Amino acid sequence: MDRKQCCVKLSVQPSRGLMDEKFIVLVQNALPGSQLTIRALHQCEDGHSWEAFGHYTADTTGTINVSEDPSIRGTYSGVEQMGLLWSLRPIPGSKPGLRMRKKNIQTPMEVTISVYQGHQTEGFADLVPLSGVVVERWYMAPGVRRIPVTEGGLTAALFLPLGPGPFPGLLDRYGLGGQLVEYRAALLASHGFASMAIDYVNSKFTIETGKMVDNQYFETAYRVLQQHPQVCKSRIAMIGFSFGTSITLKMAIYSEIIKLSAVVCISGTHVQPVDGSVEEILRFPYKNAGKTRFSEKDEKIWRDQLLPIPTDPSLKADVGRLQCPLLLVVGEDDQNWPAQESALDIKEMMARAGNSHLLTVLSYPNAGHLIEPPYTPHARSSTFKTVEIQEKVMCLWGGQTVEHSRAQEDAWKKILVFLRENLYGGRNPTSFSHL
Repeated sequence: MDRKQCCVKLSVQPSRGLMDEKFIVLVQNALPGSQLTIRALHQCEDGHSWEAFGHYTADTTGTINVSEDPSIRGTYSGVEQMGLLWSLRPIPGSKPGLRMRKKNIQTPMEVTISVYQGHQTEGFADLVPLSGVVVERWYMAPGVRRIPVTEGGLTAALFLPLGPGPFPGLLDRYGLGGQLVEYRAALLASHGFASMAIDYVNSKFTIETGKMVDNQYFETAYRVLQQHPQVCKSRIAMIGFSFGTSITLKMAIYSEIIKLSAVVCISGTHVQPVDGSVEEILRFPYKNAGKTRFSEKDEKIWRDQLLPIPTDPSLKADVGRLQCPLLLVVGEDDQNWPAQESALDIKEMMARAGNSHLLTVLSYPNAGHLIEPPYTPHARSSTFKTVEIQEKVMCLWGGQTVEHSRAQEDAWKKILVFLRENLYGGRNPTSFSHL
């Protein structure tokens, strides 16, 4: 190793930040024109390790700025300021079907960013880095509080922004992955929204009784959020992902209790038995299990189970009755739900009903089903435990990594704008983004 290369300096600013906040990676004091590899390494809470790397060439001053200089090759190429995060992938030899999801949001995601001599692609464990920095990525901004919620039989967590409030409220539902998914709600609270993440698949009620929750469960969650002294009870929205959108639309349209200021549906559908219980809605796609397809890698493709979109009005949530703004986020390569076809039908239904002015559709070519907060690594496929028979299967979610990552970043920005416009009247809440 050249002696001068031993003096290479690596800096990442900010070294502590929110998950949706960009950072600047800067290499200095390298040999002018030298070939270097910049690598990110993260060990998940489940013990699995993920990596991303780019190959760079130092300029005439011995500098590399990842936000300005192109990666020649690696897990990403070109000028990609956040490529070291969104292109993270399981290290070679990992078991198949992994998906990165933060469970304990009260601790940061720690990423070690290192610089190596030469253009390396493997064997990093045996290499000595020229320099390294540990970066912390948080879903919870300083001052955000997590409050477990068990009132009324709920299994939920409420995240309150810093300050006295009152804050607009958000009810956050993920899909059928099970357990309480908190990271999006925590990040939304970091942007000024009192956000409650709800577990409706493996709730305490379901574990104790063996029964699925009913509509009353979600109405209870709404009441608990609405009645919190730091929540503005007249400004509450819902955000749903995947199957969570089915429940979100059902509650927004048909509940006598729930009155919303806005609705966000990500990667979902309005197809459901209108008069069905939560369990009946959940099991409805399985009636067409024979339409399940398989990829060349034997990954399950479920999107056809709800196609063609029914014409029977009893099998579609009547979005024409919606009285608040609705934002749909669609990945056009979604292989799990017919999100694109559903969005087109929703648009037609609302146009016929005269409420299409309430609808905004964000549709992204080559984005898949798992549209998450920015810089979340893309999982084109992963293992998934089905609710119906409680077995793990390999599912194809879809999406191409670069386009999917772009979609996540763009959609998140627009979701925040949509929520601010409809819950804060267009005014920006106090910024909580700096750690």
